[in-house]
Amino acid sequence: MDAQAWLVVNALPSMGALRIAQLLARQPQWPEGWLAALPSRAASELRLWLEHPDRSPLQKVIDETEAWQQSGPSRHVLHRDHPAWPALLNELPDPPVVLWAQGDLSALEGPKLAMVGTRRPTGEGTHNAQTFARDLVRRGWCVISGMALGVDGVAQRAALNAGGRTIAVLGCGVDVIYPASHRDLHEQLSSLPGGLVVSEHPPGTLARPAFFPRRNRIVTGLSLGTLVVEATEKSGSLVSARLTLEQNRELFVLPGSLHNVQARGCLALLRQGTAHLACSVDDIITDLGHWAEAFIQPATEDKLSEQEPPSDSFSDDNLPDSLLTSLSATPTPIDLLVHSTGVSVSDCQQRLLMLELEGWVTQQAGGWVRLPRS
Repeated sequence: MDAQAWLVVNALPSMGALRIAQLLARQPQWPEGWLAALPSRAASELRLWLEHPDRSPLQKVIDETEAWQQSGPSRHVLHRDHPAWPALLNELPDPPVVLWAQGDLSALEGPKLAMVGTRRPTGEGTHNAQTFARDLVRRGWCVISGMALGVDGVAQRAALNAGGRTIAVLGCGVDVIYPASHRDLHEQLSSLPGGLVVSEHPPGTLARPAFFPRRNRIVTGLSLGTLVVEATEKSGSLVSARLTLEQNRELFVLPGSLHNVQARGCLALLRQGTAHLACSVDDIITDLGHWAEAFIQPATEDKLSEQEPPSDSFSDDNLPDSLLTSLSATPTPIDLLVHSTGVSVSDCQQRLLMLELEGWVTQQAGGWVRLPRS
């Protein structure tokens, strides 16, 4: 089937992604098998298009898509028979029938990880999203997200700034900028090497609340796993976490302070035992190695020597004081540090002073914080 046929199938009335997937499982021949298997209304519309395309409303979708493709560079229509179609999507019970794509299709190559989180990240959450995204793309991975405010946008900007690959899955047409404040990010994703914007909605489709939960299944479906950076107890990111598990993909979360409201969703996932604790990018890559072997190319010594070490992760092998493992960007009172480390108050104060002089920590209202390292 060519792109026109898939566009028509996607636009058939009374169908939808799930019903089309169920029909595809029967491997019908095009178009006779489809005409025999479709519900009567959809079959009638398909027959009209096949015999008299100029009289069919389905032709409008084709004409509008072709006009969109011709109006700008790097515009694509992806489907199961397209060479760049991501095979992982076919494992979903309701994969998209068509993806409109704008940007660099090479972003679809290699292993992918979804990164999601709150729209209002803390300073620590922002720093972690930047660090993990940057380190992932430097290791050859692609970051998948939804170009939303907060963690999504932070991670995707960091991936592009590091010269890596990142894909934004939108809950609107690929030519619709939502949120409006991400106009520059949308332009970068659409034009820079390694950037790509995709959507299952035709160009010109405005964002609607119902589209975003559906969008999330594509974010996670493109990925070998999902990393939740920060999430409240009622965060929309937990929808992505649930979808990840339902799709039999691996779920990772970053630890956070008990006093950080934006981390309570992550802590809940850890408490439930449904997610892996990610302390570094190495944790993620190690756990996904059995899936990612087909995508990952072994790094040469030259490439490894060119990589910069992670600017700051939860790996503490190179830290000058084990006290730092109890500190983050969220202020921690000294009494909690004493309790968690088991050292005396005087010893804790002396070690904090030395770490402050060396530029590792500082004191803020509410306690001590660990400073990011460049």
